[in-house]
Amino acid sequence: MPQLTALDAQFLHFETATNIANIAGLAVLDGDLNRADLQALLERRLPYVPALRRKLAPVPLGLDHPYWMQEDDLDLDYHVREIGLPPPGDDRQLADQVSRLHARRLDRGRPLWEIYLIHGLSGGRMGLYTKIHHAAVDGIGGADVLAALLDISPEPAPPPAAAPERDAPPPGSATMLARGLARLAGNPAAAARFAARAVPHLDEIPVVSWIPGSRVVSGLARRLAGTGRAPDLPALPAPKTPFSGPLSGHRRFAFASLPLEEIKQVRKAFGVTVNDVVMAVCAGALRRWLAAHGGVPRQPLVAGVPFSLRAAGIEGQGNQVTIMTAPLAVNVTDPVERLHHVRQAMHRIKDRFSLAPARWLREFSESMPAALMGLASRSAFGLVGQAAPPINVIVSNVPGPQFPLYVCGARLLTHYPVSVITDVSGGVNITAFSYDGSMDIGVVTDRQMVPDAWELAGYLREALDELRNAEADLPH
Repeated sequence: MPQLTALDAQFLHFETATNIANIAGLAVLDGDLNRADLQALLERRLPYVPALRRKLAPVPLGLDHPYWMQEDDLDLDYHVREIGLPPPGDDRQLADQVSRLHARRLDRGRPLWEIYLIHGLSGGRMGLYTKIHHAAVDGIGGADVLAALLDISPEPAPPPAAAPERDAPPPGSATMLARGLARLAGNPAAAARFAARAVPHLDEIPVVSWIPGSRVVSGLARRLAGTGRAPDLPALPAPKTPFSGPLSGHRRFAFASLPLEEIKQVRKAFGVTVNDVVMAVCAGALRRWLAAHGGVPRQPLVAGVPFSLRAAGIEGQGNQVTIMTAPLAVNVTDPVERLHHVRQAMHRIKDRFSLAPARWLREFSESMPAALMGLASRSAFGLVGQAAPPINVIVSNVPGPQFPLYVCGARLLTHYPVSVITDVSGGVNITAFSYDGSMDIGVVTDRQMVPDAWELAGYLREALDELRNAEADLPH
């Protein structure tokens, strides 16, 4: 009877008509996939993928976080759908369709996922759009869900020999209420523990880190706790941009693929990491877009960079993710200097994260009374989004497999992430996924803030070319 963690529940509670917590991926396949074959594959594998067979079991009166309940009568005709693109079936039509699908909330009375087969794509290809609610999985968990559809050869692998485990049923209403009341009674103590643990990390928390003296207090607390001196994080008031502020209910999506080998050449030439190059390419693209739409700010943008707590050895159910903020040097003209600014910023937050994994997001969620969390989350998002959004853009890079994968015998050509934007994190999300020699990048924007996401996606190629030209000028 797994229960949603407080952070899982946050992804449910902050949702409104304009803030949608779907995380998704667009796979482009070579060939046309048959819906019946895909449903048959899912029928065999779903028993081994808990996130896809569970639905929400709310607690009466909302006194506690919901539980997950196993759905034994899964309606694959509902969850697996088909769409056809009209001729000519080009990439822009595909992206427009994904934009519409991504802006729709999932039905909370069913398991929180949907798959769309998108036929009619030019060149003998088809699209496979898979979305799942962020309350059910984080980035790593989403990759596990995707893996349930994929094989390393055209011939689908047989299911595991071991019988799948079943979830115990959730407790009855009376037990749920009793546990909810017990949690409510313990929330003041949890809040006090969070406050004590948060003091050494005040400079990591957006908005709080801007309060005068917060950095001095957090540094002193770390020294008193004997944790040593952690790398200082820069003060990052987010500049106002055309994609800052409350979102509309509509999305735009575009994508681009860059050769991973070219990114690795830049990495080697300048002695940085692949992630540094990806971040710098995003910074260069955003600089070009801002220059064409009102001007480049004088200070860096503030990028939200997701980190998996699983990578830091943090175990547990549900979402194990946090977000760190880093300056993104769009204000620097020279591309090589911009790359080194990015490298320094990423090095600093990675050192900080490795010394003390930033659990503030999860611990803050756990300190809030479940009965008040929904109202508090929506109110906070609305207030911060209108007053002073702490983040301009989300940028993420997820490493993936460097060998071909297949879905029901159809080869996976590319896989573009389709991620989340919110009032607080800004109206642009750029997420990269490396696969089989390619860096596949998905760009999600708010339609009113950035009406043409393809313009921004096109600048990614130009930003990489800028770095490659600078590399060519180096003495060899």
